[in-house]
Amino acid sequence: MHIQDLFTLKGKTAIVTGGGRGLGRYIALGLAEAGANVVVCSRKVASLERAADEIRGLGVEAMALPCDVTKPDDVDRVFERTVERFGTVDVLVNNSGATWGSPALEMPLEAWRKVLDVNLTGTFLMSQRAGKLMMSKGGGKIINIASVAGLGGIDPRAMDAVGYNASKGAIITLTKDLAVKWGTYGIRVNAIAPGFFPTKMSQGLIEEHGQYLLDHTPLGRFGGEDDLKGIAVLLASPASNYMTGSIVVVDGGVSA
Repeated sequence: MHIQDLFTLKGKTAIVTGGGRGLGRYIALGLAEAGANVVVCSRKVASLERAADEIRGLGVEAMALPCDVTKPDDVDRVFERTVERFGTVDVLVNNSGATWGSPALEMPLEAWRKVLDVNLTGTFLMSQRAGKLMMSKGGGKIINIASVAGLGGIDPRAMDAVGYNASKGAIITLTKDLAVKWGTYGIRVNAIAPGFFPTKMSQGLIEEHGQYLLDHTPLGRFGGEDDLKGIAVLLASPASNYMTGSIVVVDGGVSA
């Protein structure tokens, strides 16, 4: 296969949760630039519509669908609408996320549950629904968005968010477990573990601890839009057909 064919997504359909802004938007645009039709979904409908317009401007089709990934009925509806419009789902990117900054001794139980429910349970529900569809069609690609914060303990001077960190560590294990369980069906399950990227979610963290984070990032800068696109396209395309259960770290060297 020619190298350009290895990285094309022409004619494929991708769902990106949390695709209206931040990392999800970067990834959705990258998949669209590679030729995929993209469905963006989240609870924030206004940002979804803006992202969908950007995607259409790249010459592919797009849909913006409201979805709370913690609600099975919402998840089912997204897949039903996508299949109705495009016929199938080839790629799922689980990007929707929530966080709560708090020392571990003070973490409210309600906040802990919310973070785990969105980040982990939402990823599971979307993957479960995608898995059923992909098994019936002979395979597919699932890309989970983990975090460098899920690779181990994080110094509280950089990030004090025990629920978020625990959820991202669990996503890494979920990724590996589903990869083992679903490989025989042709479903590849991989994850991206980003470092620190300026987004609405990370804005407060970067404002408060930005210099500390930069001082501990070997490349000396935060991540940008183009730093995730290529990795997402790699994991969504035929170029990664012999990869599953992999965690690709994109963190400027933080974890090194």
